[in-house]
Amino acid sequence: MNQLIINEITKAFTNTFKVKPLLIFSPGRINIIGEHTDYNEGFVFPGAVNKGIYAAIEKTNHSKSTIYALDKKSSFQFNLKSITALPEGSWENYILGVVAELLKLNKPIGNFNFVFKGDIPAGAGMSSSAALENSVVFGLNNLFNLKLTKTEMIFISQKAEHNYVGVKCGIMDQYASMFGKKNYALLLDCRSIKAKPFKIDFENYQLVLINTNVKHSLSDSAYNNRRSVCESISKTLKIKALRDATEGDLKRIENDLTPENYQKALFIIQENNRVQKASAAMLNKDLIGLGNLMYKSHEGLTKQYKVSCNELDFLVDEAKASNYVIGARMMGGGFGGCTINLIEKNHTTEVLTKVSQAYKSKFNLDCSIYIVELTNGTHVISQTT
Repeated sequence: MNQLIINEITKAFTNTFKVKPLLIFSPGRINIIGEHTDYNEGFVFPGAVNKGIYAAIEKTNHSKSTIYALDKKSSFQFNLKSITALPEGSWENYILGVVAELLKLNKPIGNFNFVFKGDIPAGAGMSSSAALENSVVFGLNNLFNLKLTKTEMIFISQKAEHNYVGVKCGIMDQYASMFGKKNYALLLDCRSIKAKPFKIDFENYQLVLINTNVKHSLSDSAYNNRRSVCESISKTLKIKALRDATEGDLKRIENDLTPENYQKALFIIQENNRVQKASAAMLNKDLIGLGNLMYKSHEGLTKQYKVSCNELDFLVDEAKASNYVIGARMMGGGFGGCTINLIEKNHTTEVLTKVSQAYKSKFNLDCSIYIVELTNGTHVISQTT
């Protein structure tokens, strides 16, 4: 827990609204392996991490709800009776969307005040948006006794993203943020929306994120293109999603596809298989095997799915060249953001110093480093007294 942020949001809330709030932590997430498989109804291996959104919330008798984003030093008010989305890219839509989806379900919510701040690195692909959405729906569920299950709450968060933010995301981000468990990764079936927790003992290794601090403009159009390709090939195969395809199935229609699109679909099928192999590696406490699967995942993302970039590839190549990194890959949609690495604890400082210097020399840009731990999902920090 980041006590400094907890103190800051509590002080800001009580000074502004003169009452003690309900405090909530909603974590960001990592994904150990399983990239772009979520919208193909496949498997992913995420976990909640110890960086996220801290929120203070309480009911108000005023005619409007008031929201403060301390990170952005920005605030806004809205009336529950007339909620409309703001222009695309407005952070306010994550909150307005959740409220709107609750009202669509005729949930009896009243006006509220909400103050939040996060310590999720910007642009790192750790799903700060899902963490924020979950903090809002979780807080309102608690305050107004809506009796929503965690599963119902994550679908409200997802619909907020679809209908108000305009991002047709899968369910992984919201699920991992809400259902995370300390020291566990979640093998999530994105079709059934059921997960099996796997306890991971990283032994002498630790999870480290290295942020490229770049985000190339291709990302949105490339995501839409690849999603469209996957859906089109599924229709050709007469299946619901590529999760149902084998490499043999794909081989039968190879002549009907461009070489590029064949490789994209092949990557999804192989990545889905890698997730299953990763679960076996975790059960067997085979960290070396897990690391090798991470490297293979990155190779596929680079050469087959083609969503990587020079900066990400450089960081993974540096990891491969080290004797103290057993696995690394790009994490998230691609074209920037973070790599996720398994680094030997006793040599972490040495590895990261070398990588940082090499990255700066190559790109004239600083990378950012975050050591993360798997933690519990969205929860109350302390009740109002």
